[in-house]
Amino acid sequence: MKLTIGYLYGDLMNIYGDTGNIIALKKRAQWRGIEVEVKNISVGDKLRSRGVDIYFFGGGQDQAQVRVARDLGTKGKIIKSEVERGVPLLAICGGYQLLGEYYKPHQGSKLQGVRLFPAYTKAGDQRMIGNIVIESMFGKLIGFENHSGKTFLKKNAIPLGMVVKGFGNSGEDKTEGCIYKNAIGCYMHGSLLPKNPKLADWLLQKALQVKYGKNISLEPLNDSLETQAHLVAIQKFG
Repeated sequence: MKLTIGYLYGDLMNIYGDTGNIIALKKRAQWRGIEVEVKNISVGDKLRSRGVDIYFFGGGQDQAQVRVARDLGTKGKIIKSEVERGVPLLAICGGYQLLGEYYKPHQGSKLQGVRLFPAYTKAGDQRMIGNIVIESMFGKLIGFENHSGKTFLKKNAIPLGMVVKGFGNSGEDKTEGCIYKNAIGCYMHGSLLPKNPKLADWLLQKALQVKYGKNISLEPLNDSLETQAHLVAIQKFG
């Protein structure tokens, strides 16, 4: 089996260790004998349907987000249609914001989003920074957030989870992230997937099932160290 990971705007949207998510997906697949190709997709690159099995979209500064938002005008429809057919996606911070309805920075025009997630973001006056723990369908997830943007979920939107420790989407309603089909957006840097191997495996499993059109069970890995680190972090921060 083989998987292709599409790294969206990794040259522009890669802060707070987000590339670690790519490394985690790649290694956890390879340890199971699954071949992995990482395809870097940036401004001006062509994107075609069925060319990627998992999408990852990291965080970035406002200046980078302006460039990316313009380019997403051509790629956004494909990304959205791929998610509609079940292709998994993980978007962190700035990537999450640009896959919502819009992001309004402090200065400059509103950046139109892809409208994948039923959410919108406005620049806030307070920086929300620190370790975060949430309760989710995957159990407790841990990460590190650093954002001033405040994301608000629209009616019927499904949050990734509820905040146990930290700020989350807006610092107001205790929600964190958003999940739509097999796409996840959130503010959890860290990197997220090395700290939460169950979530990494969920993305891999969904990608394989969509690509090969059948139920696939992943071979268990020895996650004793990852599990121990995960539990210690929950005890310390949650």
